[in-house]
Amino acid sequence: MSEEKKITAADLNAQDATLLADLDDAMANCMKCGNCQAVCPIYRETHQEQMVARGKISLMQGVLSGRLPVSKKFDHIMAMCLNCKSCATNCPCGVEADELILRARNAAVKARGLHPVKKNVFRLLANRSLFDAALKLGGMFGWMTFKEIPGKNAVVSRLPMPGMDPERATPPLAAKPLRSQYPEVIVCPHPKYRVAFFTGCTINYMYTDIGKAVIDVLRANEVEIVLPPKQHCCGTPVHVSGEFALANEMAKHTIEVFEHLDVDYIVGACGSCVEALKHYPEWLSDDPAWRERAEKMAAKVREINELLVEKGYRKDMLGNVDKVVTMHDPCHMVRGLGITAQPREILKSIPGLTFREMKEHDRCCGSGGSFCMAHYEMSRKINDRKCDNIAATHADYVATSCPSCRMHITDGIIHRKLPQVVYHPIQLLAASYHAGGFE
Repeated sequence: MSEEKKITAADLNAQDATLLADLDDAMANCMKCGNCQAVCPIYRETHQEQMVARGKISLMQGVLSGRLPVSKKFDHIMAMCLNCKSCATNCPCGVEADELILRARNAAVKARGLHPVKKNVFRLLANRSLFDAALKLGGMFGWMTFKEIPGKNAVVSRLPMPGMDPERATPPLAAKPLRSQYPEVIVCPHPKYRVAFFTGCTINYMYTDIGKAVIDVLRANEVEIVLPPKQHCCGTPVHVSGEFALANEMAKHTIEVFEHLDVDYIVGACGSCVEALKHYPEWLSDDPAWRERAEKMAAKVREINELLVEKGYRKDMLGNVDKVVTMHDPCHMVRGLGITAQPREILKSIPGLTFREMKEHDRCCGSGGSFCMAHYEMSRKINDRKCDNIAATHADYVATSCPSCRMHITDGIIHRKLPQVVYHPIQLLAASYHAGGFE
């Protein structure tokens, strides 16, 4: 880092006055059992103590106490975290290492600012109108710069793209975003209940097929749907990068858009987005008024599989889907939301569909949102292990409730030349409804 951007322990402690004490408590409570080693995807590939939760906590403790300098190596180590929450979930001592790492990133951002690349990306992301225009333009002319991979809903770049490995396969930007394809209210004559659909960025601009499936499934179950046109990013990419202030502003925007809608539920089909919306009260805990508004909204939030199982869904009009499916549990679904049984219940209810559980189904695929873009080689190694487990099932399809996981696993499948195709569980339910005659 340049001289003017060097920061010290005092700078970091000034941004989070209690972080060092909390790190001291975490190290005192840590019984050195090695559970975090056993579940950390990055440690599994590197076998370096500094890459595991207890190693990072010890390193942060050393830096904030002034015993170690803030260095480029420190920045690199702190960036090498997928925020998969495995360490915290499996810690018998209750050490919330994932939250401590995010707080350390936040202290660094407040003391030094964001990396220029992230700063520019987040500036674009925060500007809803400009972000929307840029991605619509990309969707219109994407065929000029990307080459389609048949049968996988993926493309590879024809030209070098800044910030993206030339070998990486990604979903194409939609020629027409999801919310532009439907009216603001998708009317149902005699609705059983009414929902607002939080699409998220990836479903709106890339995986519109997931969004269409959600809408079809809700329509098949006589649910009226509201698509608020002013909704935007949930803020997760910004929050996990440590830019809490901007993430909180994005959370407030979402609350303002959704809180006054006359709906029974707010539904999402991305585990990361849904987790963010449900955790807005924690993000905004320092502001009692906003926390209260966040709590009221969060009480209505449901992940789509969660909602269907909770309310019940029609099984009398399901048609055959004669395929074998396995399932990958996204980190924010299984450990952030505790949702694992519901998508399996839905998949197992589809006639003709054979469910086959894969080994380590809830282990991180290596996506980590933007992690796989910034650290592609490492994310590929983690993904290779996931693809080995997928291949061993001999399934036709892989189901996952996270668009980012779908993207990353598809990339691995393409590079490994595997036959599987990745879908959202709701896409398979929609296919079953269509096979049963639903239009």
